[in-house]
Amino acid sequence: MRRLAAEIERLKKVHGYRALTPARGRDFSSNDYLGFSRHPALRQAVIDALQKGEPVGAGGSRLLRGNHPAHGELEAHAAEFFGVERALYFSSGFLANFALFSTLCERHDAIVFDERIHASVKDGIHASHAKRYRARHNDVASFEDALHRAHAAGARQIWIAVESVYSMDGDLAPLEELAAIAHNFEAALVVDEAHATGIFGPTGRGAGETLGANATISVHTCGKALGVAGALICGHATVIDYLINKARPFIFSTAPSPLMAVALTRALALIDEEPWRRKKLLALTVLARDVLQWAAGDAVRFGGSQIVPVVLKDEARTLAVAGRLQGAGFDVRAIRPPTVPAGTSRLRVSINVEHSEDDIRELAVQLKIALAAEGS
Repeated sequence: MRRLAAEIERLKKVHGYRALTPARGRDFSSNDYLGFSRHPALRQAVIDALQKGEPVGAGGSRLLRGNHPAHGELEAHAAEFFGVERALYFSSGFLANFALFSTLCERHDAIVFDERIHASVKDGIHASHAKRYRARHNDVASFEDALHRAHAAGARQIWIAVESVYSMDGDLAPLEELAAIAHNFEAALVVDEAHATGIFGPTGRGAGETLGANATISVHTCGKALGVAGALICGHATVIDYLINKARPFIFSTAPSPLMAVALTRALALIDEEPWRRKKLLALTVLARDVLQWAAGDAVRFGGSQIVPVVLKDEARTLAVAGRLQGAGFDVRAIRPPTVPAGTSRLRVSINVEHSEDDIRELAVQLKIALAAEGS
C-alpha cells in the first residue's frame, strides 16, 4: 500500500491526479452529441419493454442463457442499418475493440495503427501476437510506408486500425485514401466510428458510410451520439462468427442488459426519423470554431467535428482554466497526459445539439476571461 500511496502523492504534485466529480453546469464535456440519452422515445421504449416482461439483466453470457431476443433483434436491425452482413453487440466500446484486435490479429499478421488511436485499440493490439507498426497521425504516406514494411516482412494478413473522428483532437481520418491503400495491399481496414456514428456520413451511418465494402470492419460505439451503452462490431458474417467462437471478452462476459438493446434499436431508428439533429449539431460546431478562436486564438485546433480542443500545453494552467469555467457554470474538463501526448494538455470542448447559440457564445466569453486571469 505504501507504493500505491506514494504514486498517488506523485500524481498530485505533477498535476496528474484524477478524481471522480459529478456532472454540473452546462454540458460541454459529454459525448451525448445528439441529446439521445434523455430522449423521451428511448425512455418510452424501455418502459414498454419492462411492461412486456423484458428482464433488467441478461442473466449470463450470450453463449449461456444470456442470449435474449432483444439482442438478436438489435443485431439484425443494426446489420441492415449499417449495410453489412452481420453485427455483434458488446457491453462497451472498450471491450469491443479489445476483443476485435486481440482475437482476429494473429502471430503472423501485422497491424498498422494511427499513433493517436484509442487506448482500447492499443490494449487489444498489445494483447495480440501480431507485429505492430505505428503510423503518424492521419499521415497517409506514413501508413503506406508501414504497409510496405509489413508486406516486405512477410505478414500473412495486414490490418489497418484508425478512428474516423479522433476523440481528443476532433479531426477526421482520411478514410478514402486509407481505403485505397488498404485495397492495394489487400489489407483489412478497421474503422472505429465511436465519435462519428449518428453524425457523419450522408445519412448518419458514420464517416465511413460511403466506403461500402472497402471498410472491412467498423465499430459503432453506442454510448455517445446514440445515447445508450455498448458497441456494435459490424462486418462480414465470417468475422462475426469467428468472434462469437474465439473472442474471450465476448465468451466470458455477461451479456448487456436486454433493455439497452431495446433502447439502442430505437436510437438507430431516430437517426433516420430526426435528421435535423445532426444538421443542427454540425452548424453549431462552425459557430463554436469561430467564437472559440476569438477567445483563444491559435490554441483552438478545429478539425471539423463536434469536438473542439483548446490546447493550452501546461497542465497546471489547463486545470486552472477548466476550474474557472466550471465555476462560471460550464462543465468543461481538462485533458492531460497520458490521455494526450506530453505538452499538449487541453480543454476538450464538446458541442451537443441541446446547446443554444447563446450558450456557446457565453462559453467563449468566459474562456477569454479565464485565459486572461491565468496568464500565459
